[in-house]
Amino acid sequence: MKILVTGAAGFIGAHCVLRLMRDGHQVIGLDNFNAYYDPQLKHDRVRWVRGQVGDFQIARVDLADAAAVDALFVRECPQVVIHLAAQAGVRYSLENPQAYLNSNLSGFLNILESCRHHPVEHLIYASSSSVYGANQHTPYTVHDDVNHPLSLYAATKKANELMAHSYSYLFGIPCTGLRFFTVYGPWGRPDMSPIQFARAITEGLPLKLFNYGMHQRDFTYIDDIVESIARLTVHPPHTHPDWDREHPDAGSSMAPWCLFNIGGHHPVELKTYLALMEKHLGQKAIVELLPLQPGDVLNTCADTDDLAQATGFQPRIELDEGLGRFIAWYRDYYPTACRPRAVRG
Repeated sequence: MKILVTGAAGFIGAHCVLRLMRDGHQVIGLDNFNAYYDPQLKHDRVRWVRGQVGDFQIARVDLADAAAVDALFVRECPQVVIHLAAQAGVRYSLENPQAYLNSNLSGFLNILESCRHHPVEHLIYASSSSVYGANQHTPYTVHDDVNHPLSLYAATKKANELMAHSYSYLFGIPCTGLRFFTVYGPWGRPDMSPIQFARAITEGLPLKLFNYGMHQRDFTYIDDIVESIARLTVHPPHTHPDWDREHPDAGSSMAPWCLFNIGGHHPVELKTYLALMEKHLGQKAIVELLPLQPGDVLNTCADTDDLAQATGFQPRIELDEGLGRFIAWYRDYYPTACRPRAVRG
């Protein structure tokens, strides 16, 4: 199929492009190469993908530019859209909220409008485990309501799910939302904890461990993320005429719309995660223990039964193995490439 991947120079996007091209799909990428972190890493990801599977087209387009997004749809006529581009980061949303409105809301609206006026067979879009917010009923299931977000980032992702549902209902666009849980692996973002922790440990810098290292995260290795996306790409949701309006299920709809958790379903305390990092690096961390930060969720754990039922697959790469792969890449890449930002923990 002909597939448009937004955020194609991003962490998940680059891995997704690589997998889809290996599967024989024709892929068109979109990215604005913004400076949220050093754009050199994005260019290096693109070179890495091209080195594996050959050239692929990537349009330098800002999602907030409605005319440019529409022109790309007119020119390329994608059958499937995998929308991964977004302004990411919970804590950064406290510093620059406008960036989240421009990218995550206006940008997503432009994608939906283009899918409306240039019909596609399937729109897959990235949501986030952060939408569960104040909900502490774990494991998190897509069938629970998520009406108490704890950050603007989470609120924009919840809004994306609602926006997609309205367009799915009104215009028949098959929409699948994916709630990702703490994705990690090679080519990850430098504002995420794996690179932050690895840098702090290897350079002997103080490492900030919030909530005193006691909160848990459901870490999910990047290969499990793209495997899930690849399997779901060819299975668009259908209408559910028997959907019960009087007892509505939050994870499905009478419209061709659905949600899936994509998570490792094995939550790990951050203290354990740090110990594994120290083991693979062969060095001990200098740790500064701090309280929980505003916007952070205490614990995450994904119920992935729906994903297994739909695709026959559940994330399976254990954290110890995944971190070993990540550290091997980190040692190879960072001696000669851009340095990550200051440690946030």
